[in-house]
Amino acid sequence: MPPKLTAAEIEARDAARLNELGYKQELKRELSSLGNYGVALSVVCISSGLTSLYEYGLNTGGPVVMVWGWVVVALFTMCVALAMAEISSAYPTSGGLYWWAARLSSKRYAPFASWMTGWFNLIGQFAVTAGINYGIASMIAAVITIGTNGSWIPTAGATVGLHIAMCFTQGVANSLGPKVMSTVNSISTWWQVIAPAVIMITMAAKAPTHQPASFVFTHFNNNTGWSSSAYVVVIGILQAQFTLTGYDSSAHMSEETKNAEISGPVGMVMAVLVSSIMGFCFIISFLFCIQDFEATVHSSTGFPVMQILFDSVGNAGAICLMVMLIIACWQCGFASVTANSRMIYAFSRDGAIPGSKYWHKIDVKRQSPINAVWFSVLVASLLGLPSLGNSTAFSAITSVATIGLYISYGVPIFAKLVNRKQFIRGPLHLGRFSDIIGLISVFWIVLITILFVLPPDYPVDPVNMNYACLAVGAVLLGAGGRYAIDARKWFKGPVINLPQDKAEQIELEKDRTLSLDDIEVGSHEKDSQTTSKANQKKHDSKVEVAQIEKTE
Repeated sequence: MPPKLTAAEIEARDAARLNELGYKQELKRELSSLGNYGVALSVVCISSGLTSLYEYGLNTGGPVVMVWGWVVVALFTMCVALAMAEISSAYPTSGGLYWWAARLSSKRYAPFASWMTGWFNLIGQFAVTAGINYGIASMIAAVITIGTNGSWIPTAGATVGLHIAMCFTQGVANSLGPKVMSTVNSISTWWQVIAPAVIMITMAAKAPTHQPASFVFTHFNNNTGWSSSAYVVVIGILQAQFTLTGYDSSAHMSEETKNAEISGPVGMVMAVLVSSIMGFCFIISFLFCIQDFEATVHSSTGFPVMQILFDSVGNAGAICLMVMLIIACWQCGFASVTANSRMIYAFSRDGAIPGSKYWHKIDVKRQSPINAVWFSVLVASLLGLPSLGNSTAFSAITSVATIGLYISYGVPIFAKLVNRKQFIRGPLHLGRFSDIIGLISVFWIVLITILFVLPPDYPVDPVNMNYACLAVGAVLLGAGGRYAIDARKWFKGPVINLPQDKAEQIELEKDRTLSLDDIEVGSHEKDSQTTSKANQKKHDSKVEVAQIEKTE
């Protein structure tokens, strides 16, 4: 058994690995393996995604689609998470997806793949943060409505105001430094599991009646206006797929995580696994406790989850349980801002965002990208404004979040499949299952990208139109157009930020490592004499690399 490394040795190894990937250590490594998992679990946050889209689920297919759609989505999402985790183990950088896309694509297409992946990931993360906080605003509005016995009905302006306030509070909390971040995430890691469990048990115990299993597992409801049940089923899985997003945050926190090659991918997969199990229990527990289906769907609170809690445990109990959910969702928004700011930091480090010199700046005292935090907060706040004039803007935001993130997930996975020889796997990998899981992941991402730009209601009009298609088109035209006009001349993918002499030594070491791999592959086709010479050359090269490391 190899000797156990000390904390200092692990931190030195993490910094050295980051150097090998072309970057110096600028962020403080404050997160443990549990902390990295906690960030991803907090961003996925079943309390946020499922509650904010519960009305959508009840109307778009109802219980049968909500339950079994969740199972199907969870299985395919786990494939995507596994495929991403394998790449994350090999390349633990804050850039995550766009960095992987550059590394795994052919030289000709690497800059373009990296550019588009980065922009889709960035827009997706902005939309996720906006979706989370608009959901919190709706929950707070529902609590106030119940607390005032219906005398206060939330207006669109009040909800948007609460949305902006939530963004602001998360920006303040994220500006307090890595110690605060670590503390909040430590609490959130347990709260994301404990709070839903307490709510489910309390509600099930206190509910006056319970729905039969036939209702929970087989009842179909269609309030969309579409006559095709199959169409309603496939667009109904948005609730599940929007919830199971954001686990790439484990990768974006890699440069702040100890033993990142292991902790990052494990955190990513565990976040999806735990969320899948808890989410299934959450969905069916609320369905079993519905007292009046029609009254729940058309709740005066504007929030079916609040109506179910009110009918099950009464006024005071519903408010207490909803506050627990709101705290969980706020922690989700906090973690989303954290991950989003690290993506902004990494992408601007490579000059890809307008004003990059400001967003890449690190606050020396807190060792955090504070400017990037507030950029994330500003954009997420602005994304709530369309809801002032369009009641369906929230569902469009969730669609954009889902599509944007999953496109950015799919590009590096696809690039790895196409350019297998360019991938040098890390300590955690999928072995012979790597390709099949990658293919399944790409298939699923293409499918949901098509599904979630489709209109959810019929007849389609300017109010209920799914504007996600316009938003995705705007990213394609905006980012793609900018690349075609001038970015293709200066954006060459991720740029190293090490001193030149250090960078040259790392490049030399990388080239020698690749040549050794070629020797190993070719040795099977040579005679014993040639193999012996190759082994000697391999030995000599290793000695030279070791001398470089010793000199450093």
